[in-house]
Amino acid sequence: MRLRFAPSPTGALHIGGARTALYNWLLARGSEGTLVLRVEDTDRERSTPENVEQILDALRWLELDWDEGPIFQSENAPRHQQALRQLLDSGHAYHSNATGEDVKAWKREHGDDRGFRGQPEESGAVRLRVPDEGETVVHDAIRGDARFQHVHMDDPVIARADGSVLYNFAVAVDDLDAGITHVVRGEDHLSNTPKQLLVFEALGARAPVYAHLPLLHGPDGKKLSKRHGAASVQELRDAGYLPEAIVNYIALLGAGFDAAEEYFTREELARRLQLDRISRSPAVFDERKLRHMNGRYLRELPIEELTARVEAFTGRSGLRRGVEISREKIQTLADFWPLAGSLYDGPVDDPKAWEKTIGADGGAAALREARDALAATEPFEEREIEAALRGVVEAHQWKPRAIFQPVRVAIAGTTVSPGIFESVALLGREETLRRIDDALARA
Repeated sequence: MRLRFAPSPTGALHIGGARTALYNWLLARGSEGTLVLRVEDTDRERSTPENVEQILDALRWLELDWDEGPIFQSENAPRHQQALRQLLDSGHAYHSNATGEDVKAWKREHGDDRGFRGQPEESGAVRLRVPDEGETVVHDAIRGDARFQHVHMDDPVIARADGSVLYNFAVAVDDLDAGITHVVRGEDHLSNTPKQLLVFEALGARAPVYAHLPLLHGPDGKKLSKRHGAASVQELRDAGYLPEAIVNYIALLGAGFDAAEEYFTREELARRLQLDRISRSPAVFDERKLRHMNGRYLRELPIEELTARVEAFTGRSGLRRGVEISREKIQTLADFWPLAGSLYDGPVDDPKAWEKTIGADGGAAALREARDALAATEPFEEREIEAALRGVVEAHQWKPRAIFQPVRVAIAGTTVSPGIFESVALLGREETLRRIDDALARA
């Protein structure tokens, strides 16, 4: 198989585009085929070097490599002109100055369901001739046959009056020249496919196999967009997701795998993915499910690797112990600092947490009891710290939270932190007592 991923660099790589890239990558790797990366940069205003780099950056971060490219569509302009001249010379295309109003007028005369047919002129845009009879059938490897009656199709414009070619013509020529055998892309491209098939036919070339992936929807059933949360690969990265979790999750969206299985390596995904098993129905991207999967991936990382990723994400160092005591409570890298950052930067200011604990009746007294117990704890390690604080609880027959929460708020400023015993041990005796004393002085 020779496949291609051909993004238009007009912005960040959308999650749907990432899944398309992934499916092409998996199919290529699973078949020992070739993946071609082609940048469709004919929109000169939006196809900036910065936007191209955004696409490449996202692919590299997801570890989706390619075998050929990146090939820039704009660099193939001489070949596009050669193919265009071939169609003009063979009569499969013609020049036309027909405007949008001319097309409307033609349809008023011949019927709205009739495709526009122009007359050849000496100059103007170039239109591809569509036969008056018959149909073009898209043999889709996922969706089955889709039929397009020629009588309803306009002669499509394939080049502007200045000679610059349009998408449906350029992409067909590029796929032909690259020897692409399978075009796997989003369902939103299905309406373009009959036009591209007509270009292949006019050029006397064999068309590739087409497979149109179902679109991604949000949990509300509407097309995936920013209102559903992160919409691009970079946004997911900035939200603290791991590339391996993203790859695993989006690979499952419409793949047709057994619902009882969720966790796969890339090699397993490449072996399992088959075009004829992919669903025709829209797939649902649910970030809550991705968070859950990401949490499992985080917890399964060796502590050294997880620490390195957290430190790279936060820009801080020396976080290993904090990562160790937080790993069971976080689902993304971004969860770490809100949970454990106070252990490094000092207590945060959370008035509501203060009022409910230290500021409440008996809160300061309970904190003093805890302070005295901790001051006498030896050695100052997790097991002994737990025994000391639980001893206070038992001595007064209090509920554990009556002691634990004031201590937590004293050292963290809030009721959100890693385990209280682990947090106190991480801070050490001197820092723990200093923070408790500061809280008592304020109470």
